[in-house]
Amino acid sequence: MAFELMAPLMFAGLVVFLLLGYPVAFSLGAVALLFAVVGIQLDFFQPSLLQALPERVFGIMSNQTLLAIPFFTFMGLILERSGMAEELLDTVGQLFGALRGGLAYAVILVGALLAATTGVVAASVIAMGLISLPIMLRYGYSTRLATGVIAASGTLAQIIPPSLVLIVMADQLGVSVGDMYRGALAPGLMLTGLYLLFVLGVTLIDPKSAPALPPEARTMRGLALAEHVAVSMIPPLILIFLVLGTIFLGIATPTEGGAMGAAGALALALTKRRLGWSLLRQAMDSTTRLTSFVVFILMGSTIFSLVFRGVDGDLWVERLLTGLPGGALGFLIVVNLMVFLLAFFLDFFEIAFILVPLLAPVAQKLGIDLIWFGVLLGVNMQTSFMHPPFGFALFYLRSVAPKEVRTADIYWGAIPFVVIQVIMVGLVIAFPGMVISSIR
Repeated sequence: MAFELMAPLMFAGLVVFLLLGYPVAFSLGAVALLFAVVGIQLDFFQPSLLQALPERVFGIMSNQTLLAIPFFTFMGLILERSGMAEELLDTVGQLFGALRGGLAYAVILVGALLAATTGVVAASVIAMGLISLPIMLRYGYSTRLATGVIAASGTLAQIIPPSLVLIVMADQLGVSVGDMYRGALAPGLMLTGLYLLFVLGVTLIDPKSAPALPPEARTMRGLALAEHVAVSMIPPLILIFLVLGTIFLGIATPTEGGAMGAAGALALALTKRRLGWSLLRQAMDSTTRLTSFVVFILMGSTIFSLVFRGVDGDLWVERLLTGLPGGALGFLIVVNLMVFLLAFFLDFFEIAFILVPLLAPVAQKLGIDLIWFGVLLGVNMQTSFMHPPFGFALFYLRSVAPKEVRTADIYWGAIPFVVIQVIMVGLVIAFPGMVISSIR
């Protein structure tokens, strides 16, 4: 009986450590080693299992798939700091400025473009918050609509390839990153379309909340605008094709695509004469920090999963989830509710490294396609950046928003887009073909 309590007590111990505010990587490792020692003393855990740890850690360090994370992070930071986001927003804003809600459309479309070139949420939200929020407020946009659009479009980097979330998810599920990218493309584009439809609805119901730009603000017209569009939009579109096109066509692996993207970002910054030592050092420093963060969490989760399986935790989770009423549908509903609630408190990396290895075997046993399951969780985890009061995108936006913008307005502005994302989760569950058909 005492042995059967080891797995639930171990999981509860991890939750307690996380709620106390300890770093996730060290919480995972510490709880695992603590229960390993207790298990050895009580003869519940075989010490020989710990001999697998060095090989597992070496496996993490030599994992070629995970190399894509620093490449895509570096690419995104170079592009963001070289002014590409600013140029894109200015260009698309001039294109749509004559329409009601034109600036909001521009922010959403540029958010999708940045997502397809950077894959980094923080870079997208901060760049668009700094550049477009003051302009939208100056021309009479509703504060809630402006902040909501910026936060939501920035989080598109979570689901539109080359998303870092999808790389981690593919690694944890043991599936191809390229297939995960192909599967996520349709839901990502559909989510972008839903955001645009929401803005259209707002402009029809309350035109004053999203006015068109006045003629004096639309400084570029005709040939000058066409030239500016070509100069600003063609280079990132070429980069998107080089990165995603080669991955989708099977010419390059995600790691090779990431390397091409990083080299392409450096080339773009060089052609714009913005590639200096300061920019390079900032990008390398931020990339190193994020990559180290991911690797340490992965090492901690590896130790945790090894000990957890050693005390039959995987069987405990399997019995718990396969015994739910409703079979596969009941499992999906409970898992998505659990991920949605955990996203209030945990980062997407933490959810991916802690929960996904426990959920994947159950999903496979229930006959659920793992790529579809990964995309579904990715869309759901996107809400971790959006829903108040702990959404990271809201914190990023708050840090760069003008002082007159209230935090409450940022929160209220995010809520309609959270609802849209929840609807998107329902659509992915109801129509799995939008994911599965793209990988067959």
